[in-house]
Amino acid sequence: MSIHPLPPAKQPTGVGRVPIARWFVFAGAATALAFLAGVVLIMLMIARVRELDPKPEVAAQISRLNIALVVLFVVILCAGVALAFIVRFTVLDPIARLTEQVRTVAGGDFDHRLGVERPAELAELSSHIDSMRRRILYAWRTASDQADELRRSNSELEQFAYVASHDLQEPLRKVASFTQMLEQRYESELDDRGRQYIHFAVDGAKRMQLLISDLLDFSRVGRVGGEKTPMDSGVAVRAALDNLSAAIEDAGATVTTGELPRVIGSTSQLTQLFQNLIENAVKFRGEEPPHVRVEAVRRGDMWEFSCADNGIGVDPKYADRIFLIFQRLHPRDVYAGTGIGLALCRKIVDYHGGRLWLDGDSEGRGTTFRWTLPAAGDDDA
Repeated sequence: MSIHPLPPAKQPTGVGRVPIARWFVFAGAATALAFLAGVVLIMLMIARVRELDPKPEVAAQISRLNIALVVLFVVILCAGVALAFIVRFTVLDPIARLTEQVRTVAGGDFDHRLGVERPAELAELSSHIDSMRRRILYAWRTASDQADELRRSNSELEQFAYVASHDLQEPLRKVASFTQMLEQRYESELDDRGRQYIHFAVDGAKRMQLLISDLLDFSRVGRVGGEKTPMDSGVAVRAALDNLSAAIEDAGATVTTGELPRVIGSTSQLTQLFQNLIENAVKFRGEEPPHVRVEAVRRGDMWEFSCADNGIGVDPKYADRIFLIFQRLHPRDVYAGTGIGLALCRKIVDYHGGRLWLDGDSEGRGTTFRWTLPAAGDDDA
């Protein structure tokens, strides 16, 4: 099967750019030249000796030496040719075939088999490479099948979320509505306990509606409306403040911001992130009017945001627990909520490739949350 090709191979540098065949050619040429130079030098020396008119015995020895040199030259020449053939047949050709096979696989045809028969070292190497190819291909196909199954499961979850957000909330609205109508119609006939029961029923239905809505938001992170693009984080903060304007006014809160940068993210999800954190800062307040500060500093290729308040604070020993879904540190009748807000915030930050944590070392009262988001490419470091 053919899939996306691998990135281009890293280009060699220095002497590594010379193919191995050329190294053999250079070495063979240098050896041949040295041998020929030696033969020529010896022949010149023999010629000079003959010019001296040596004795017959010496001349005979020189003749035999000439014959030996010729035979030696022929033998070395044949050995050189045979060595070149052996190198070509047992080294260069197998390496070329293995290289071509690897190029084919790297080009995207991961079903292409790798293998050479000689020499033994290259045969073993190609066998190991082919085994790795098969194992990687098996793992890739398994992961692909799992991805298809996850996509199918996510589709079913989206359908379930739609049912939860519409069909399941409709009966709850009816329960709350008709219970309130029951209270209004028979108010004169109900005692305090009856009114209390009705209040419990209505409150339970409304809390269930809120819980279903929050679970729907939690399940949608990264799947619905989560396209990440370069954006101004200040836009998300302003949208969050507009959504919380009534709560901020009722609490007499003050929310200030520093210079907020451009980041890579989803406007809707980052609006939800800022909204949840600022809402928590306003909700978990002390006796003083809430004061919330949102700012950011650059950390390498990320922006580190912070949301600090002067509220009741969080014990550092609960720094991990508060980010778990449905985990609450306060009774529901003291501070309303479903216990999903911070878990949703962490999931949004994780989806954007950042990290969210409680700053246990922050100075002063209150709570400080910090999180990172990837910087947009047009920002200066």
